[in-house]
Amino acid sequence: MAEAADELSAPLGRDIARGRRRFRLPFTKMQVLAAALGLFLLIFAGYALFTDDPFGGEPLVRIAIGPSGDDKPAAKPGEMVPEKPAEKSTMASHGGEPSANSSKAGAASDQRTITIIDGSSGARHDVPIGGGEASEKDANAGPAAMSGIDPRLLEKSRYGMIPTMSDGLKPFTAYAGDVDRAKAAKMPIIAIVVGGLGVGAAKTVDAILRLPAAVTLAFTPYGSDPAKLVERARAQHHEILLQIPMEPYDYPDNDPGPQTLLTTLAPEQNVDRLYWHLSRFQGYAGIANFMGARFVATDTAMAPIVREAAKRGLGYFDDGLARSTALSLTAAQAVPFAKADLAIDAVPTPGEIDRALAKLEGLAKERGIAVGVASALPISIERISVWSRTLDSHGLLLVPLTTAMLKSKSS
Repeated sequence: MAEAADELSAPLGRDIARGRRRFRLPFTKMQVLAAALGLFLLIFAGYALFTDDPFGGEPLVRIAIGPSGDDKPAAKPGEMVPEKPAEKSTMASHGGEPSANSSKAGAASDQRTITIIDGSSGARHDVPIGGGEASEKDANAGPAAMSGIDPRLLEKSRYGMIPTMSDGLKPFTAYAGDVDRAKAAKMPIIAIVVGGLGVGAAKTVDAILRLPAAVTLAFTPYGSDPAKLVERARAQHHEILLQIPMEPYDYPDNDPGPQTLLTTLAPEQNVDRLYWHLSRFQGYAGIANFMGARFVATDTAMAPIVREAAKRGLGYFDDGLARSTALSLTAAQAVPFAKADLAIDAVPTPGEIDRALAKLEGLAKERGIAVGVASALPISIERISVWSRTLDSHGLLLVPLTTAMLKSKSS
């Protein structure tokens, strides 16, 4: 009866084994997989919570960082080396008023970079220089002492050492270029000033080595180490001038650079800026304008600068700017003076440079003295170098600028 009851109570289609029970798992396969996944997630969460790894779960990239600044290694093929951002302003470099645009740096820093644009070639040169404003650092640490400089002709300023006279001795005579003065007194003479040097070491060294020693070299106060280049030029027996940045008519669109002398500044401010330029290097016989058409035409602005030149025993060279008041001011202060008769490379082609040099010869034969000015373009250096070898046969003598200044004064 019991067995019959079991059969009657069994669900339809279900076979019941008599005398034994079938074992059944409490979970399905899907439930087992879900439990395993949950356990894995629980273990991972515990590891993330209790393990001291601040970058847990984040992708990592290891990058080798080399030294910065000038010591950084060169990039390998396929690599990009980031440039270090630098504060920049722009200036133009050439005799007269070059057509170059500029912008001033917005923030002051201990080191600035200026971009000089050559007015003839358009070549750009990025040059690091010291900060533009005065500081205690400027007062206590000027440029390093240069060899061959007479210490009696130095005076301390808050920017460093600047030239001065001593017991009748002047930088104009102490640093004048060598010349056969007896020969110069009898022959027509030509002086050539090549300017815009000190910025771009390769260009400057090329001019120093290739130009005849009688060519006077004019250096701007900018550049990473103008004193070293001036020393090299003096070692090659070149006479040196210092170019002083002065305000052009289209300032600040054309900006000669930091510490430019301006017509809007008080005389004592311009003199202070002049001292900054004078301290950049030593061994120069005189100063010259660097741009500055507005400044040299303004009598009240120029007068204090010419007085300083007289006080410090320096000559003054005008590169030929129109309406310049330099002639009358230097005459009143007995400052040795010369003005360029023409720009040799106003049109920087071989033919035009050769024609300008021939014109300079004609002026020298007519008046006894002629003065030309040029920039340090490779073509200018080449043509002047070739031309200088022909002067003896033409009955002319190439002389440093100071010789032309003295002969002009005596004639």
